[in-house]
Amino acid sequence: MAWDRTTAAGARVTEVTATGSTNADLVAAVAAGRVAHLDVLLTRDQRSGRGRLDRTWQAPAGASLAVSVALWVDEVPPAARGWIPLLAGAAMARAVRAQLPGREVGAKWPNDVLVAGRKICGILAEGTADPGAVVVGAGVNTAMTAEQLPVPTATSFAVAGAACDDDRLLADYLGALDRTLGALARAGGDAIASGALDAVTGVCATIGQDVAVSLPDGRVLRGTATAIDEQGRLVVRAADGDHAVSAGDVVHVRPA
Repeated sequence: MAWDRTTAAGARVTEVTATGSTNADLVAAVAAGRVAHLDVLLTRDQRSGRGRLDRTWQAPAGASLAVSVALWVDEVPPAARGWIPLLAGAAMARAVRAQLPGREVGAKWPNDVLVAGRKICGILAEGTADPGAVVVGAGVNTAMTAEQLPVPTATSFAVAGAACDDDRLLADYLGALDRTLGALARAGGDAIASGALDAVTGVCATIGQDVAVSLPDGRVLRGTATAIDEQGRLVVRAADGDHAVSAGDVVHVRPA
């Protein structure tokens, strides 16, 4: 298909029939010096996709859209680059919401996109051989049927009764991500002054939820998510006080 809106948003799109991982391919292309800012690699048949925490991500051919984008972030201070995946999740949540009016669409911290509490998109940001470049991959369940969903907590545009306009989705996503990252760079990495904190908080479905957070050291933190702080950490109010979580696997705890 033509990617007219996406290219108008400043991206250069390469579509392949199938690949193992768009992220892995684009990371390799960055190392080879063949990639510019907002270069996109995408496919509807990704066979060895990866998610956060080294989880595998697979879908039947034609049922989903796997897209990776190269971002040159030299002007974003390294201490502020943790905002990149959060801003990607916020941008994708807004792009999905634009095509599902009236639906409950938001981002589960740090960057999964949910529709009515079910995951429609996962995002993975990876460093590259160039310290100034980051690759951000997204896997969006577009045409996946209810029978094809990998887990009961997943969903898709098709299951939501909508036909995804892939070109519009990517144009909205990449345009918003480029703008918010540019603002973060111009503000010297200040998440408040740049609007990054507001952009992420505004679509965060985790704030206000009772959560169980599996921490890197194996502990599970249970409490209520109350905010995202100026460093992008999730603030969880537990029985022993507030905890700022910089990394962890979050589960929204549903009432019994």
